[in-house]
Formats: sequence, C-alpha cells, structure tokens
Amino acid sequence: MVSQSSGRTLGDPVRGTRPANRRQLIVRAAADLFSDKGYAKVGMGDVAEAVAIGPSALYRHFRGKQDLLATVVGDALNTMDEVLRAVTAEDMTTAVAAATLEHRRIGVLLRRESRQLSMDDRVAIRAATKRIGTRFAELIGARRPELDPAEADLLAWCAVATASSFSFHRLSLPEPGFATLIEDLVTTVIDAPIALPDQDVGSAGREGSLTRQSRREAILVEATRLFARNGFAGVSMEDIGAGVGIAGPSVYNHFPTKSDILVAAVFRGDEWLQMEMNRVFAHATDAQDGLLRLLRSYSAFVFENPDLVQLLISEPMHLPEADQHRARAAQHAYIEEWVQLAIQVHPQWDPVSARIRVQAVQTILNDIAVTHHLRTRPGVDAALLRIGARLLAVSGD
Repeated sequence: MVSQSSGRTLGDPVRGTRPANRRQLIVRAAADLFSDKGYAKVGMGDVAEAVAIGPSALYRHFRGKQDLLATVVGDALNTMDEVLRAVTAEDMTTAVAAATLEHRRIGVLLRRESRQLSMDDRVAIRAATKRIGTRFAELIGARRPELDPAEADLLAWCAVATASSFSFHRLSLPEPGFATLIEDLVTTVIDAPIALPDQDVGSAGREGSLTRQSRREAILVEATRLFARNGFAGVSMEDIGAGVGIAGPSVYNHFPTKSDILVAAVFRGDEWLQMEMNRVFAHATDAQDGLLRLLRSYSAFVFENPDLVQLLISEPMHLPEADQHRARAAQHAYIEEWVQLAIQVHPQWDPVSARIRVQAVQTILNDIAVTHHLRTRPGVDAALLRIGARLLAVSGD
C-alpha cells in the first residue's frame, strides 16, 4: 500500500506559466507518481504532464529521472534533518509530526525505490538517514538520561519507522487530529520502557547451516534474497541460477518465468501469515489475548524472514495485475483482523485511528527486521514487543 500526500497544497500549475515554485511542484508531482506507480513505471514525460510543462523544460531543472528521484528523497531527508537539529527534547514530537505530513511519501520511496539511485546518491542518502537517526537518539537520550546509547538508538529508529508508517497507506483524519495522533504515537514509542541486555549476551544473528535438498526450494529462497536486495527488475534468471549453482536456463525447469517465482514468494508469505492467524484465533482467550498473540506471531515472522519481508514491502507492484489485486486483498484482510481486535479491546477507537496504530506497529517490526545491525541486537525482539503493545494499548507483560 502506498500513501496519499497530506502536506501543504502548493497550487495546481497552469500550462504556459512559470510559477516561482516550479521546482517544488515538480518534486511534489514526482514524489506522488513514484510512490503510486513505482519508479520503473514513471517517465519524465509523466512528471512533465503532471506539472503542465514540456519534457524539455523539466530537463532544465533535473538531469534525468534518477536525479529527480535523488532530489525527492534528499529534500525530504534534509528537511527532517533540519527539523531535528532545530528542536529540543521537549518539542521534538510536534516538529516530527509536522515534517511527516509535509513529506509523507518519503518512507515508501526510501524502502522501495532507493536502490534505483546511483552509488554516490545512495551513499549520500545513507549518510543523511544516519544523521537523522543519530540526532533522534541524542534527543531521546536527553529526554531519558537513564537509557544507554544502544537503547536510545533503537528507540530512535522505532520512532523513525513510526513516522514513516504513514507513507504506506492513504489513511487520514481531520486536522488537528491527524497531526496529534502522529505526535502521540511517536511520543509513545520514545517513552516506551526498554532494557536491552549486554551486546555479548545470547546468540543474536547466528544462522543455521542446514540446507534444503529441493532444487525448487533453493531457487525460491535464493530468488527471494536477490529480489529483496536488488529489486525484481535488477535480477535475471541467470543471477538466480548462479546463486544456486545451476545454469540460468535450468531455472525454467522449475518456474516458467521470473514472475512466477515472485508470485510464489509473495503468496507464500501471505499464506504463512494467514496460517499463523488461524492458530492465533484457535488459541486466543479473548480479543486482547488475540491481539498480543498476533503481535508475537508477526514479530516472529519478520525476524525469521527479513528477505521475504523486504520483498513483500517493495516488490508486489511487479506482480501481474491480477496477482497484484490478490496480494493487496490478502494484505488488507490481514490488517483488518488486527484492527477489529483492537476495536474490540478499545471500543472508543474509530476504525481509521485503530488501523493507523496497527500500521505503525507493523512498520516498526518490518523496518527493524530488515535492518541487519538492529535485527541482530540481543533482546531487540522482546523490546519491540513491548513497544508494539504500548502502541496498541494492551498489556504485554
């Protein structure tokens, strides 16, 4: 799911005019198009049409589509960086809520499209993202001096994920309620109880060494890893074959097309979640117990399958159209079960705000699980369960 921009209205461009904010209009239109259709399906002509100019005029502002994407992402990150550097620990959540609404689409573009950037731009984006996380951690540390640096850092990235969760859906509320809810959710995260063990405790990040004998399974696992890291469009059948030690054409003995591999991976993830949900509903004693069980179930899924999670976030738009609809329907149905349980626990919650909370919880788990240095920290899974329970206002202890 993608977002619907809820930032400032800049005014619709009029063909034949040269508004003073043309660059800003171009960046806004590109953000909308890249978010809604995907970078690969948007041409510079589409962006030019959206701002009522000719393609040649667009190239006076940007060298090409890649440069435009880098600007869209970079401008949003620079805005958030400037906001965080200008605030204190006491007023940071209000400022973050406002910046989130102004650049609502940045989360999905970062997670899904940043691989399309040049290496230099990716390095710059990573540096900007790191600055945001570092500054957020500094502010949280000032607000909560009892935390050690690792705890403040984890809360910072959870807060960033909470803010970016609004990028992955179109939900909205009348103002000032929407900004207030964003602020409340970010505040809940940064004030959540957290206690990480020492870094040398346990076996976080240790992986097993057994491998499946099925060639089809080996292909599916390797393709999921490659799609997650390089994007569906950036992976060939030869790449997949090389990853499992066979010639590229041999992959066709197991999957007719590359798209069939993606379909199999996406729907394996969807069915896995549905089976786990069936187990939750079979054993839950009431709505609160069911919600907590779903939280634990989803946490286990994302931590055990980070590549599949990344694929489910970034690659469904490459599915054939009928399968895209099916995947979206499955995702919506899964989230809706969470929402209905949340409303049973909290009858005062309306469906929109309940779903926004659920989306925030799932985005935190997704983002931490696909970020290796965070996923492998000892105690991180237990910490995220506590944060998720706080956001859903249920007792997780």
